[in-house]
Amino acid sequence: MAAQSVAEVEKRARPIRRAQRAEVGVRIPPLENGDRLTRREFERRYEAMPRVNKAELIEGVVRMPSPIHVAGHGRPHGQIMGWLVAYSAATPGVDLADNTTVRLDVDNEVQPDALLRLEPEAGGHSRISADDYVEGAPELIVEVASSSAAYDLHDKLHVYRRNGVQEYAVWQVLDERLDWFRLDEGRYVPVEPGPDGVIRSQVFPGLCLAVESLLDGDLAGVLAELQKGLAAPEHVAFVERLRASHSGA
Repeated sequence: MAAQSVAEVEKRARPIRRAQRAEVGVRIPPLENGDRLTRREFERRYEAMPRVNKAELIEGVVRMPSPIHVAGHGRPHGQIMGWLVAYSAATPGVDLADNTTVRLDVDNEVQPDALLRLEPEAGGHSRISADDYVEGAPELIVEVASSSAAYDLHDKLHVYRRNGVQEYAVWQVLDERLDWFRLDEGRYVPVEPGPDGVIRSQVFPGLCLAVESLLDGDLAGVLAELQKGLAAPEHVAFVERLRASHSGA
């Protein structure tokens, strides 16, 4: 019998190699900062990298932050969470989440530092998906940024506005500044502190923030001011509305 040609051997071996690759599985490429991906592909790669604890898809582009510093992010983040935990503990029916994936639209999947949301039966615009992510716009998002140059005040701000996040706060640690935005007829309007130096949420009655105390690192002062908001009649009425909505549901 005539010897087989190299081409014939290669042709016969090809299906075997394909089957072997199918058994082994195709390696999933890692996420890289700046990658342009669909949301589905972003999730596939992110789930394959369990050691990566934060990555976001902003306008179809992957964003992966640098390692977290204590003074620049970790400590301010903890203070924001302390403020929001105290509010949520006194307000049954609001949902607080820390560093949680939020699916906003086909090009944007974010992981905000903190969020407060309402369930749909209480008038909220987001829900928890079957695979345990937030889908839709939470009512309040808070981000901790190093400065005004961070994308939290640029690309993210536009994404949150477009998707209907009602209130958005950004603490710029190096600039010693906090910006609070409120959605008004499709645009973000800056909210200034009142004469007492306090910003009060419109979506979450009783949620008030003593801005100077926060910027000074005075968490006790922040929580003392919050207690005044929690004792106010509008917060009491809000809690009653939440209870009624959940009872009806």
